[in-house]
Amino acid sequence: MSAISPEKASNTTQTAPKWRTAEVEALFALPFNDLLYRAQETHRKHFDANAVQRSTLLSIKTGGCSEDCGYCSQSAHHDTGLERESLLPLEEVVAAAKAARDSGATRFCMGAAWRGPKKQDLEQVSKMVSAVKGLGLETCVTLGMLQEGQAEQLKEAGLDYYNHNLDTAPEFYGQVISTHSQADRFDTLEKVRDAGIHVCCGGIVGMGESRRARAALVAELANMSPPPESVPINHLVPIPGTPLEHVADLDPFEFVRTIACARITMPASMVRLSAGREQMSDELQALCFLAGANSIFYGDKLLTAENPEAGRDEVLFSRLGLKAM
Repeated sequence: MSAISPEKASNTTQTAPKWRTAEVEALFALPFNDLLYRAQETHRKHFDANAVQRSTLLSIKTGGCSEDCGYCSQSAHHDTGLERESLLPLEEVVAAAKAARDSGATRFCMGAAWRGPKKQDLEQVSKMVSAVKGLGLETCVTLGMLQEGQAEQLKEAGLDYYNHNLDTAPEFYGQVISTHSQADRFDTLEKVRDAGIHVCCGGIVGMGESRRARAALVAELANMSPPPESVPINHLVPIPGTPLEHVADLDPFEFVRTIACARITMPASMVRLSAGREQMSDELQALCFLAGANSIFYGDKLLTAENPEAGRDEVLFSRLGLKAM
């Protein structure tokens, strides 16, 4: 089934939402220990509580994006000092994928700073997908908004996952992005589902949104039919030169609560601890794993943002008794 946006739901015959915003808010409001207990119970019913999946993310085309996403260093609307680059050559992508595989990653994600791929771009990316798939890795791309037929082309190349985040709640969306709507994102997600590709879809917290907005984002994700197989929860990394560079820090426990609510409302999904780990203590990451996170981005870069070195993650996994999934 396709992922149905709230805008289209009123015109589509379907059951009532499984999770309402108020219900997710009630989860957020639970005593911290009670929330984590419930999240851990849910997690153990569906996953090995001590296994974490590792993915690597490579920027295959950096900078110069025409969208104005307020958090993004790659937007052409922001002066972040990032130079626009061309699409990486195939051999460089394959070399990076081999290194990721040899370091323990099982999924290799490729991101390009576009509003959406052009025909010639997609042909090159499809070759990358096929080559990475041939290395025995799961494949994922994030290329922006897709046009008709493009998801099918990626599926034919061997794509397993397409990442396209909702970013934030509908009521807060316009304060972060003005060059497209959240409904545009749902259109791409529907194309991905219809092509038979798994959905990787999450959001970013710590952008100045309210707790209600965080609850609304989690509810939106949980009510997709079916929910995303992979749900990245990103903590804003404030980038100098972007509109959100001076946003107030989010309470770390509120971030853990977001992870826990995602786990409870999407019990069978992989919940990924994504951007922002470089700024997190080992103790905070441990709480996130306790709250139900069972996937991380692995490697020293997340597109343009810093990420913990693989060696640091190996030490943390050893200290916590975690194993690779």
